[in-house]
Amino acid sequence: MKSVAIAGATGAVGQELLAILAERNFPLKSLKLLASARSVGKKIKFKGEDITVQELRHDSFEGVDLVLSSAGGSISKEYMPSAVKAGAVVVDNTSYFRMNPEVPLVVPEINPQDIKKHKGIIANPNCSTIIMLLPLFPLYKAFGVERVHACTYQAASGAGATAMEELRLECAALAAGKTFTRTVIPHQYAFNLFPHNSSYNDGSSAKSSVHAPTGYCEEEWKMVAETHKIFGDENLRVNATCVRVPVLRAHSEALNIRLSKKASVAEIYDVLRTAPGVEILEEPSENRWPMPIDASGKDPVFAGRVRVDQSQDNAFDMWIVGDQIRKGAALNAIQIAELL
Repeated sequence: MKSVAIAGATGAVGQELLAILAERNFPLKSLKLLASARSVGKKIKFKGEDITVQELRHDSFEGVDLVLSSAGGSISKEYMPSAVKAGAVVVDNTSYFRMNPEVPLVVPEINPQDIKKHKGIIANPNCSTIIMLLPLFPLYKAFGVERVHACTYQAASGAGATAMEELRLECAALAAGKTFTRTVIPHQYAFNLFPHNSSYNDGSSAKSSVHAPTGYCEEEWKMVAETHKIFGDENLRVNATCVRVPVLRAHSEALNIRLSKKASVAEIYDVLRTAPGVEILEEPSENRWPMPIDASGKDPVFAGRVRVDQSQDNAFDMWIVGDQIRKGAALNAIQIAELL
């Protein structure tokens, strides 16, 4: 039995962490909910009981065995070292620790062995990376992968609960012919899409805080760098174009994959059917493929529409959809905790 604290308990991922802890009967001795000062005193139900939210402080971790953190990178930077100092193990869902060479970056279906290398903190990968890698890794093991390009279609859930609510309100306002003032998303989101709203490196400053190469946004470069770290393969060529679409929940991705060994579409389907965390969902005769509404609230990454890329040798296209809040965030973190 473990004493668990959730940092960022009132956010979309924090709420999903609570739901999955209950669903999977995680062995809890106690549960502490931590958030910013403005949420202190709020009561959240867990297994029929009200738990009062406490303020996240440096002294919040006494007696805590495990911290599930989803409060944002700057918050993790400031507070998670205090959790480790207090004796807790942290599974961090923010971007802050992911590329730290001292911190394992883990997808349990791919590199569970890396958990043993932790020094108090284990990082949860970016949601788009996780969704891409679940079907990619078994193909990598079976046939080798030379290159993958991903085009993502990312839901409001990736920007948090406030962005999801803003999309709902903006859709209603514009449908009624009213104006709407946005506070979270920088462009019109309802009935629109745009390249991802993460930080963009325009090359104008040598001291840019954006780690991506010139012309890329951070979300795109995360998929490149994190794939290399998780696979332990710097030679795998990865590229991405990330787009925000007006969908409430669940990210979609179009993958173009060039394999090292010859394979057929049938052989790829055979591998995917036995891949952990992946399900085939399609009815080709009905022109029916995985959709965000299929994945919302579900654990698997759904795959379909595998076909030969006619423009190059030994390359294939695939369409995948996964719930960003579940497998892309909360579920992956709890699977790591279960392995711990």
